Amino acid sequence: MIKVAPSILSADYINLQRDIELVEKAGAEYLHIDVMDGSFVPAISYGPAWVKSIKKISNMVLDTHLMIENPEKYIDTFAEAGSDIIGVHVEATNHIHRALQMIKNNNVKAEVVINPGTPVDLIKPILYMVDQVLVMTVNPGFGGQKFLPETIKKIKELDEIRKNSGLKFDIEIDGGVNNETVKDAYEAGANVAVAGSYVFGADNPADRINAIKKVAD
Repeated sequence: MIKVAPSILSADYINLQRDIELVEKAGAEYLHIDVMDGSFVPAISYGPAWVKSIKKISNMVLDTHLMIENPEKYIDTFAEAGSDIIGVHVEATNHIHRALQMIKNNNVKAEVVINPGTPVDLIKPILYMVDQVLVMTVNPGFGGQKFLPETIKKIKELDEIRKNSGLKFDIEIDGGVNNETVKDAYEAGANVAVAGSYVFGADNPADRINAIKKVAD
């Protein structure tokens, strides 16, 4: 089984509630919310008020991806806003253990995120703490990029660690995801797929969600 997490970064902001309800009805399990600070990545996006508002209209798991420097400053706020999962980049903090601990202390699922240029070895010491690992399959900050095939090796490596150590974390991919690129990622061990423009840029987003899910059939 593969869970689909449409990214609202590619949704229609004027009709955001409509788009959220559409993907939820289509069977998406997660809603991916990219939080960008203009520093860790060039773009700027949603704050905790967006999460709080979305929580009122959706029953999907709110998968909040903090692409921000020093995420420890904001973890409590995003947890209070209603995030179900909070992801922090290992590259964005000198205190990744503390950041993950803060997430867990808020009774929220903890996710560690790695960029395409970051080796899996860097997060091995804290994998026991996480509920999910997000492997960026593009360089973070912008939607519509092409999937980087070299990231498949990281997914395989994480899957081997998961199997050999008895850990239960999910492996999520984000960037350039469509019904073709998700195949190799799923076979390598990924079981959550973030899809932005592929879903929200379609005439019928439900068909695109179903196309991703069929990969696991």
